[in-house]
Amino acid sequence: MRVAIIATEKLPVPPVRGGAIQIFVDAVARRLGKDNDISVCSVSDPALMSGGEDSLGVHYHYFDNTDYLSELTDHVAKAGYDIIHVCNRPAWVEPLAAAAPESRFVLSVHNEMFAPGKISEGIGRRCIDRVARITTVSNYIGETIVSRFPAAKAKVMTLYSGVDLAAYHPPWTPRGQSLRAELREDLNLIGKKVILSIGRLSKVKGAHLLLQALPTVLEKHPDAVLVFVGSKWFGDNTVSNYVKHLYQLAAVFKDNILFTGFVPPNNIQGLFAMADIFVCSSQWQEPLARVHFEAMAAGLPIITTNRGGNPEVIQPGGNGVVIDKYDDPAEFARQINVLLDRANDRERLGRKGRELAEARFGWQQVAAKLERVYAETCALEQNHREGDQ
Repeated sequence: MRVAIIATEKLPVPPVRGGAIQIFVDAVARRLGKDNDISVCSVSDPALMSGGEDSLGVHYHYFDNTDYLSELTDHVAKAGYDIIHVCNRPAWVEPLAAAAPESRFVLSVHNEMFAPGKISEGIGRRCIDRVARITTVSNYIGETIVSRFPAAKAKVMTLYSGVDLAAYHPPWTPRGQSLRAELREDLNLIGKKVILSIGRLSKVKGAHLLLQALPTVLEKHPDAVLVFVGSKWFGDNTVSNYVKHLYQLAAVFKDNILFTGFVPPNNIQGLFAMADIFVCSSQWQEPLARVHFEAMAAGLPIITTNRGGNPEVIQPGGNGVVIDKYDDPAEFARQINVLLDRANDRERLGRKGRELAEARFGWQQVAAKLERVYAETCALEQNHREGDQ
């Protein structure tokens, strides 16, 4: 199959500046490129070389983000792709399809892109009519599409994101233990109980609630340290008003809080290895934060909020805890304290998470499912052509 995977205009692929969509595109392209003719279309970036073919056979085409859609349209009009896979931009399907009428289209949706404020009724309907399949990062996102456009139901399927299992090392493995010791020494965390939060430092991610929960945690566990990995935006360590507010809240707990700033995706894995608990404090209707898959792969127990798609990959009492009172610092403190009190439970939850990651969320499994979507899309086209004869 000759396939183009079109990333959004926000961040580049490979994901040198992070981004869940960019990580997804990079991971599946590298695995599908072994047996298929895969091209990735992305915005250019100073950190990346010009386009070409990498060692795994993936072709990269880079375009300027000031005229990205126009350049993409020109490209697909000439390239002759069997399948064009558009990521998270349903409004782009119509102009791209007009430029490449013989191509079949797959759309993957990572956010609430079919909401009334995001896309009009007409454009949304024409997009759904034109695509062969719509994959979504969670059941929650699928439901947001079908609730507004019931005709999409037969085309929508959930395709969860994934993780590079070999890059994450649970604490019961020799490599996990050595990474844990090394990073704890580097960050002055030896002998501490580490609570890890990874994500953008924005109000919708709820970091302020964890800071408000910390005094109650420290009453029982004075050796606890809350580690925030991330910045206000991918690759941008500028201090926004919200980040400044977090720093002010943290000032009185300077021995129990650590802000790392932005960390490139390839350097994240070790930070999971040094932690005891992973907490996702999202306050918005999160599509499904990919950090859940990373925490599972790292063998960490997870505390997350009952928002959007986050609960879909958590088995309460299995691999983590889901907080219904998602905006209550006291509830975060209670659940953190319970896990810090119980080392055996932390390990049990962490082992279950790793087991789930290995069974369902490795990139190889995700890529195989996507390849089946492409194959079904090609089969639909063949059947359609035979029916016209």
